[in-house]
Amino acid sequence: MDIRVDGRVAIVTGGSRGIGRSIAGTLAAAGAKVMITSRKADVCEAAVAELSEETGGDLAFVAGNVGLAEDAERVVEATLSTFGAVDILVNNAATNPYAGPVIDTDIPRWEKTFQVNLTAPLVWTQLCWNSWMKEHGGEVINISSVGAFATSPILGTYDITKLALVQLTRQLAAEMSPGVRVNAVCPGTTLTERTGYIAAALNEQDSPTAGATQNMIGDLADKTPLGRVAEPEDVARTVAFLASTESDYTTGVALLVAGGIQM
Repeated sequence: MDIRVDGRVAIVTGGSRGIGRSIAGTLAAAGAKVMITSRKADVCEAAVAELSEETGGDLAFVAGNVGLAEDAERVVEATLSTFGAVDILVNNAATNPYAGPVIDTDIPRWEKTFQVNLTAPLVWTQLCWNSWMKEHGGEVINISSVGAFATSPILGTYDITKLALVQLTRQLAAEMSPGVRVNAVCPGTTLTERTGYIAAALNEQDSPTAGATQNMIGDLADKTPLGRVAEPEDVARTVAFLASTESDYTTGVALLVAGGIQM
């Protein structure tokens, strides 16, 4: 199957690094015009330059805070001005400012996590719906987590927002059909910069260490039926499938990309 999204326009939030960067590159390589956004302009600029060279695709960026409605509006407007459409929205950006038991979560960090991980995807979807998708159709792909279906001693607050994002996906899929499909992708632990910080939190360390990270990755690989931890490209290819016509009878689902781990 040669997955293509030729001529379509995509926005990828949190698209300058990690899973988001891989998604942006995969969509660009598959023929999409891609607008990436994240907070730091210099990081976005570097990602666009590198991905343009790697894929030969058409990419641009607008820096902004995904959790601010005014920044979201600015990015959507710039995408329409630059590329003339918004056919695909990938709500990838997320935050996790707190690690520890949910019962001890301070309310400011609880609210911050919900603002970025749940409210922002709704705001971005509303903007794309009202400015383009309502009349022209499209695809929305929300990046959730396998943690949405489990409990965790340190990531409970984050995981609660990701489960809520799955339900938001289902609800919006029902409301935005038939013209717009809305799906979620739920990765397991994926090899990005964030992996080290998870290992540090599990080991009650202030910062990542190579040894703790490698031990965690090895343990996860041993517990995974496919025998390895996910790479960003594993997630990106699933997103490309959901963004393409190859999945045009699929909406309202949450696909686990977790190597066979069952939750």
